[in-house]
Amino acid sequence: MIRPVGQIALGAIAGAVLVAAWASFRIWEVGNRDDRQAVDAIVVLGAAQYNGRPSSVLKARLDHAIDLYHAGVAPYLIMTGGKAEGDRTTEAATARVYALAKGVPDGAILIEDRGRTTLESLRGVADLLRGHGLTTTLFVSDRTHMLRILRIARDIGLTDLGSPTTTSPTDEDLAGRLEATLHELGGLTLYFVAGQTSS
Repeated sequence: MIRPVGQIALGAIAGAVLVAAWASFRIWEVGNRDDRQAVDAIVVLGAAQYNGRPSSVLKARLDHAIDLYHAGVAPYLIMTGGKAEGDRTTEAATARVYALAKGVPDGAILIEDRGRTTLESLRGVADLLRGHGLTTTLFVSDRTHMLRILRIARDIGLTDLGSPTTTSPTDEDLAGRLEATLHELGGLTLYFVAGQTSS
């Protein structure tokens, strides 16, 4: 009995390692792809903010999305991200103020400020798009985040196009890339197994 059980355990471990390796490859394969093209709206995935000041991660996403907007990729920017416990404002509101300061007109900015996870934010974006008669989207986030975003977008009927920022702090060194990849492996597992997702 011991030998077959041991063989099954080793097989399960080997299988888990192979799945993790394949998922990691896909995370970076998708994250290195830029699908930018003319769409109805650029969607910026939220990240931490500090009393209205965007974190370096959020700033990198916003700078890239604003560059795309000024290049004429889309007439609208959709800012996402709700309020964490203890916050005085939302990620989306912080992003809006930042974009206004960078020359984006107020009328070109739409807000989805209820979502606290990627899944919640994208569901809110779907409602927002329907309400404004918009259909096509281009998602902006970190490179490691793109696979999960685009999979969820496809599952809920949104355009699965992404244009990742290449200036995120998660890309600065190997340790940051590994940490971000591990976070995404956990997020993908949670989504596929439980139909939920982390931030």
